Amino acid sequence: MKELLYSRNAVYEALRAGRRQAFSLLVAEGAQEKGRLAEIQRMAAAARIRIDRVTRTRLDNIASGHQGVALEVEAYPYANLVDILELAADRREEPFILILDTLQDPQNLATLLRTAEISGVHGVLLPLRHTVSVTPAVVNASSGASEHLLIAQTNLAQAIEELKERGVWVAGLEGGEGARDIGSFRLDGPLALVVGSEGDGMRDLVRKNCDVLLSLQMKGKIESLNAAVAGSIALYLAMQARTGRSSNPVQP
Repeated sequence: MKELLYSRNAVYEALRAGRRQAFSLLVAEGAQEKGRLAEIQRMAAAARIRIDRVTRTRLDNIASGHQGVALEVEAYPYANLVDILELAADRREEPFILILDTLQDPQNLATLLRTAEISGVHGVLLPLRHTVSVTPAVVNASSGASEHLLIAQTNLAQAIEELKERGVWVAGLEGGEGARDIGSFRLDGPLALVVGSEGDGMRDLVRKNCDVLLSLQMKGKIESLNAAVAGSIALYLAMQARTGRSSNPVQP
């Protein structure tokens, strides 16, 4: 199955990552061949990818934000949990995994994928159904970050159990009674951070399987944060802890 990625950053990162087979590069007639677009064309030529000049109307039919370029590629290459754990082992790092439980908004998924990639996450787990997946729109909104990440579609309850058996702490990001302040929890060890859906949060089975529930301190009048914002803050805090830029209390 083929699909068309669009926008300069998304196409550039897909070519740079080299994880997908690319079949052709579509460039708008009259587009100025400089900057990022010139880089994209050089990369495509080096990889022996066919370059086709097409009308802007054809690209408009793909997406409004194409920026004069699109790349025809194979479907997104999903990984599995073993791949993710092996990547952590290869890097000689404690596993750092993001679990997204039934997100529905492509923009929220894209935001979290971009933050995950920047934060050094080894992989992202999505449920098998009832969730947004990695579409060209998500690739575009993530500025191509999805192309550099290992993302798996799996049974989350089973994956959580396997992670716990391997000594990974599973922390659900959710406020309310029983949740610990994230500042009191050690984030630099083997960690899987769970972010629930925009409306209902984590499903009951996923929540029950978490080792701990964590909340973010809030001082304003708004009761909660957007799932992507809350997840991004937690990921950044974990990145700081893992790179030694913040102190953490001893894990009980």
